[in-house]
Amino acid sequence: MKFIVSSTYLLKQLQVLGGVINNSNTLPILDNFLFELSQSKLTVSASDLETTMSSIIDVESDSEGSVALPARLLLDTLKTFPEQPLTFVVEENNTVEISSNHGKYALAYADGAEFPNAVAVENASSTTVSGDILASAISKTIFAAGNDDLRPVMSGVFFQFSQDNLTFVATDAHKLVKYSRSDVSASETAEFIMPKKPLNLLKGILAGNEDNVVIEYNESNAKFTFDNSVLICRLIDGKYPNYEAVIPKENPNKLIIARTQFLNSVRRVSIFSNKTTHQIRLKIAGAELNISAEDIDYSNKAEERLTCDYQGDDMQIGFNSRFLTEMINNLGSDDVQLEMSLPNRAGILTPIDGLDEGEEITMLVMPVMLNS
Repeated sequence: MKFIVSSTYLLKQLQVLGGVINNSNTLPILDNFLFELSQSKLTVSASDLETTMSSIIDVESDSEGSVALPARLLLDTLKTFPEQPLTFVVEENNTVEISSNHGKYALAYADGAEFPNAVAVENASSTTVSGDILASAISKTIFAAGNDDLRPVMSGVFFQFSQDNLTFVATDAHKLVKYSRSDVSASETAEFIMPKKPLNLLKGILAGNEDNVVIEYNESNAKFTFDNSVLICRLIDGKYPNYEAVIPKENPNKLIIARTQFLNSVRRVSIFSNKTTHQIRLKIAGAELNISAEDIDYSNKAEERLTCDYQGDDMQIGFNSRFLTEMINNLGSDDVQLEMSLPNRAGILTPIDGLDEGEEITMLVMPVMLNS
């Protein structure tokens, strides 16, 4: 088995696939990339058993075969080469020899047959989405997903497909984000929960990529096919909580404010908040928003006044500044709207502008009890 490939092209593909590999694997074979050669097409795969990703790379070759090569060693080596052709040859003595312009490097390989096979996604339904829309949906929601191992369904992003739109939801019980696109739809209704790791991989690869991604899914697995790559992952098993029930419908108090100004103010004031509760207080009266925080243990406090556009009753409401900052940060608009009903009901944050046609984002942040 022998092939010739560009060093930078190979490195670029392997760095993407390397994101699948865990730092500590139960099976030693998973520390490797699987190289499968068929004439001038080289398929490289990486897996952690839950997620498997493979890419097809064009190489110069007329042979066939499969070997598993140590991922870390290969990546570290490739990073040091300037752009040049590299020749890979599988030798008799269980090593693969890599020849560059200046030297030769031998690394031990494992038998490709030991590498676990990717799951076949059978009886799958399928939907096609543009890469940048999918990347945008992931990055707008994934930050709100939880990290609680006891509630695995909330540690992923909920995909809800229908003939009218595609909806993506994430929540950790303190904050919730619902992102929907009415400019894309699926042929049939479906819902499933995607784990974070494969979503982060997709987000990185697809950002700014306008090519179509074919999403195939059944009860237990999902498969994403784009460019020359395929990502297959196991879905999170379980029923997603009824998120519609927690979004308050009647919110008569509406506050509109410049996003950057609001964000900077919350960030500054929160430095003076209690380090365990991160509580900040919003006091709204007329066209004035007063943001304050206090850490009684250390006698630290801060207060800022901003002008805003407000319709509703005067009110005071407390929020965890970390959640609020994260949410405002993930909106790309110039102005944001915060809708509220009562100090003990969730606030709804939405962008006023900066959305594509058919794009809709609703963020929900739970209030904290104010110490009077």
